[in-house]
Amino acid sequence: MSVKEVKKLEIVQAILGGRFTQQEAAKRLDVTDRCIRYWLESYKHGGASGLVHGNRGQVSPRKVSQQERNEIVDLLSKHYYDFTPAMASEKLFEVHGINRHRTTIRTMMVEEEMWIPRLKRKGGKVVVHRQWRERKHHRGELVQFDGSYHRWFEERLLGEDGLPLEVCLLASVDDATGEILWAQFVKDEGTLPVMGFWTQYAGFHGLPKAVYLDRFSTYKMTQKVAQENPDLKTQLQRAFATLGVELIFALSPQAKGRVERLFKTLQDRLVKELRLRNISSLQEANVFLEKTFISQFKKKYSIEPKQKADFHRSLSQRELRELPQTLCRMNKRRVMNDFTVSYKNQW
Repeated sequence: MSVKEVKKLEIVQAILGGRFTQQEAAKRLDVTDRCIRYWLESYKHGGASGLVHGNRGQVSPRKVSQQERNEIVDLLSKHYYDFTPAMASEKLFEVHGINRHRTTIRTMMVEEEMWIPRLKRKGGKVVVHRQWRERKHHRGELVQFDGSYHRWFEERLLGEDGLPLEVCLLASVDDATGEILWAQFVKDEGTLPVMGFWTQYAGFHGLPKAVYLDRFSTYKMTQKVAQENPDLKTQLQRAFATLGVELIFALSPQAKGRVERLFKTLQDRLVKELRLRNISSLQEANVFLEKTFISQFKKKYSIEPKQKADFHRSLSQRELRELPQTLCRMNKRRVMNDFTVSYKNQW
């Protein structure tokens, strides 16, 4: 008998010996009166062995058979060896029709050394999560935006030096719902790719009330001369000020943690989704993002905002046509007396 079952036996014998009432025993063990009566009945019919759990020594009907386990381990080692247990369980169900809970898959992956538990990865330390700021209440009230350089296509996209090429994924996540509002692969996080991103974003959602981003040079001037002259703006600051969209600049990566955690998730899940579909170009990947991945991600991870109102400002067809005239590089030049303009040593 286990220690718990020995304790049950002592209480039952104490009740039968008159030292405790059933209510006193139930209060002492923090169980119901009905549970005490069940123990007494089991003891009367089976003695001390009646208090032992009936399933002890029996094989659980939910246990995975050895044949199924071998099949799952074989699929994991061939196709999903570097997947997280949650994503591996999803793919086993979607692709192979094997419906097993992620904790079952996790146990198999740990036993087969395909997955290292989090506490071991972090040296045995428990990481405490603290929520510093409440989510915004409305969709479009605050959009977190950033770019992430990564080998999104692994070995399938090579640079001129023959090495795997790192490209940039621009992504915006809504602070209220956690959904990916728009995402796009570009070659770099320069001014024109970012403006092209927001042009497409506006055509799909409209313009958000505010955008939360870091202090990368594309977004904000950080040089000493800019700090001394607050009127100096980047091309993006100038464009967003014209459009009436507030830019909020984070002082640390943790401040815009929602988009940072999004990229951590995408560098795991999106890389594997692209691999499974053998996508190896930016154009194919952007079509996949727009047509498939963003909507699937929204269904799985987004939440309902506290307020139903959407703070995106919709644009008319005329405003959408004229939007590229604002989201562009704009330079001031003086028209000379002979009606010519100089630009980059060209007349």
